[in-house]
Order: sequence, then C-alpha cells, then structure tokens
Amino acid sequence: MSNGVKQTGALKLPAAPSVELGNGQHELWTGEYYNEGVAGHGGLFDKLNEECGVFGVYGHPDASSLCYYGLHALQHRGQESAGICTTDGEKFNYYRGMGLAKEVFNNETLPPLTGSSAIAHVRYSTAGESKLANAQPLVFKYREGELAIATNGNLDNANIIKRELERKGSIFQTTSDTEVLAHLIARSEHDDILDAVKDALKQVIGGFAFLIMTNDKLIAALDPNGLRPLMMGRLGDAYLFASESCAFDAVGGTYLRDVQPGEILVLDRDGFHEDRFAESGKRSICAMEYIYFARPDSDIDAINIHSARKRMGKRLAMESFVDADVVTGVPDSSISAAIGYAEQTGIPYELGLIKNRYTGRTFIQPSQELREQGVKMKLSAVRKVVEGKRVVMIDDSIVRGTTSLRIVNLLREAGATEVHVRISSPPFMNPCYYGIDTPSRKELIAAMNSVEEIRKAINADSLHFLTQEGLLDSIGTGSAGDQSGYCMACFNNNYPTEIVDTGKVGCACD
Repeated sequence: MSNGVKQTGALKLPAAPSVELGNGQHELWTGEYYNEGVAGHGGLFDKLNEECGVFGVYGHPDASSLCYYGLHALQHRGQESAGICTTDGEKFNYYRGMGLAKEVFNNETLPPLTGSSAIAHVRYSTAGESKLANAQPLVFKYREGELAIATNGNLDNANIIKRELERKGSIFQTTSDTEVLAHLIARSEHDDILDAVKDALKQVIGGFAFLIMTNDKLIAALDPNGLRPLMMGRLGDAYLFASESCAFDAVGGTYLRDVQPGEILVLDRDGFHEDRFAESGKRSICAMEYIYFARPDSDIDAINIHSARKRMGKRLAMESFVDADVVTGVPDSSISAAIGYAEQTGIPYELGLIKNRYTGRTFIQPSQELREQGVKMKLSAVRKVVEGKRVVMIDDSIVRGTTSLRIVNLLREAGATEVHVRISSPPFMNPCYYGIDTPSRKELIAAMNSVEEIRKAINADSLHFLTQEGLLDSIGTGSAGDQSGYCMACFNNNYPTEIVDTGKVGCACD
C-alpha cells in the first residue's frame, strides 16, 4: 500500500456502530459532537468502560469540597456525569450535571451544597444518549424522610425485581438499577433505615458498592463477593469512602481499610458501627481493576496497581520474549506493564505513542476522510522513536480488535518495520454482568477467533496474551486453580454468582 501499512489476509473485525450516509460512506458516530463516545466500544476506541466511581464524607464541614476533589481523582472511572448530595442534618442539598466534575461544579453550583456529610458520584461515558435522569446520586423521599444513593456496579436481577415491583404499583423514574434498591428500601416492612437497607440488599444479586445517605446516617455496603472496590479512610475526625485510595490522597486523607464482602458500615451521631447484611462469599474482586480500570497510584487490598502492572509486564516478557529495538505502551493504562516488559528484557522503553489529552468536545464536523483517521485525534505515533525499528507494543486488553488494528497501523505508518503486540491480560472472551460495559460475546474477537486469527486481524507480526496463571501471580497471590479471590469470568467464564439475566450487561447507572 502507498501508506506503508503491511497488508495481510486478515479476517473482518466486528464493526463499530455506524450510520449509512447514502453515498457508500459511513459516519463513525451518531452523537451530537465529533468525538462523543470515543472512549467507549461504540466509538473510535473499543476499550472497556468502567462502571462508575463513588466518594463519601461523614463529619467534615467542607464535605462538598472534599467530594469535588475526590471526584477529580476518580474521573477516570466515569466522564458522562457527576453529582454531589450533602446534608446538614436536616435537609438535602444536591446538584448533578452532564460532563466532567470540573464542568458540572463551579463557584455557583458548589457553595450551596452545605453540610458535613455528603456522597458523590461519577458516571462512565457512553456512546449513546446522555440521560441526566440517571446521573447520581439519586435522591428520593420516602416515609422516613430523605434518601440518597450512589452506586458502583450492577444488579443482575434488577429487571426481574423491577417488573415485580411495577406489578405491585411502583412507578420508576429512571432506568437505573439504583432506583430498584430505593424502592426495595421504601417498601420494606422495617421502619429503621438500617434494617430496611439490609432487607433490600439481601434481595439483590450482582457486583455492587453502595453509598446510602439519610439526614443523619451514612451507610456503605459491598456485595457478598466483593466484586467492586470500596474502601474507607480518615481525614482528621471525618470518615471517607471511595472506590479507590487515590481519592483519599487527593483530599489529604489516609486509607484505613477495604470494605469487606457482605459488610455494611454505618456512621451516625452515635459513631461508627460495623455490621453485615450477608455472609461473606468467596472473595472475587474484579481482576480488570488491576489490569486496566484503577489508577496506578491506587492500592486495592493493599496491592499497589502500578507495581502489579509492572509485574504483569515482566511476566509477559518471560512468557513471550521477542527480539526488538524498542518497547512502547498504549497510554495510559499500559505504561506500567510496558516498563516492566522493558526492564525484564533489557529492551529500551520509549514513548512511541503519545495520547492527546485535550480533544474535548467539538461540534466541528471534519471531512469523512478525517473521520476515518479519527484515531489520530486521541493517539499519535512518535516517528523518530519507531521509524526503522522493531517495536513491541504493550496493551492491557483486546476487546473487538478495532483499536489494536488502528494502533498497529499507526505505528507502521510512522515507519516501524515490525510490530509485536503483547497483551498484559488473558484473552477477553466473556461479557461482564457486574458493572463493566462490555459487548456481547459474539462481538468479542477472542471469543470467536484463535490467537493466530486475531494476530492477522490486527495486522501484527506476532501476538501473545498473558496467561491466567501469570496474571494471578503478577497481582500478588495465588494460582489459576483457585482464582485466589479474583473474578476472572471475562477470561474463563467462571462467574462467582448465578447469572439470572443474561441480557443485563453493563452498568447499574444505565
């Protein structure tokens, strides 16, 4: 080809959603602005979407400001909407909006959020319609007063419960799983809020981390398998909760411990109380938190994410060494693994790919040719680094394969003579039912094709995935035989809970 891209007899990749323009061309998105949804599998990049991030404060006079900075630290977990709800002990004050935390909150919207307790939420980015109604925290009025809920995860049986509640007269205002929990709490025979929450939590199945607030209580709860991360911290006399420990660092707080599976923690005027709504099941925290979702400076279960990813890269090098000139990682989640691969092999690590962090939203519609080259809005290859070189490209996962193909071709266009792809996770073969927005199994390239077929499809000279045993050893404990406390269902189809609704894939917010 004239552009220097090596052609192969590649199989056809699963297509991203497109719109027929009537002239034989296709538009690559259907939203209002140019790069709407580019972070998701429906846009230019087929990376997985995290579900959400939650942050909570109890007992601090600047609770809303702490939430604002906490949401900034958790922004990578969701860019679609942000919200904060506070209480002064008598009434709620809340504000939610579409966009990033810095776009939603300013000198006008933040000061009215007074009170010493608060819960906050960021929602993941989608390629479809934005729904303010689904922005969290959701706020309700019920017989005992006001109730606010923020969640990270997914309730697998939410649709089943919702249909039953609707038959009994419940009227739902959103499409969020979170509202299902609110209805269960409101319909509980228990007047005491803690008993009502425990009663509601016993009826739901899935992976979830809830922050629930009334005018005088803040409640944190984690599903019986601990599928989603949730941890507790302190800032002076105040208590903090967050999806990741990096949010504590952002506000000057300190990490105390992770919330345990099936545990429910309560803060009120009488102090801090530990309780349970369910016996702890087999600990099964999502392995993708370590591979992709969590920030490198976060710790989950006392395991640092950056260190774990470096070990993944080192193990990948031991399992699949290839002679090359440079190692580069796909920004940002693959950088740590790329450093580990380079250290293990002695091949120099270089910034062969640069991420453009300022694409933002633009309503300017470029030409069709530029649309098809839209990957370059997000990534650029450094020609002087890769030109004439054999490149090892490290990435964290392959979903549909469309992103990998685009990046491999980007490196070839910049003059790379060979591109060897190494993936710091096993092949992603199964959908997630616990809060990660994944395509259906038939759209997952690893579910439908062999490694060699995928290699041809993404135009790579070689391809290797980290083994399941290598992944678990890299995280820090265990072996592939017992999964050692991690959910690996997306790799091995071994789901830690019963899946009662196979059509319920994605996030509780949607």
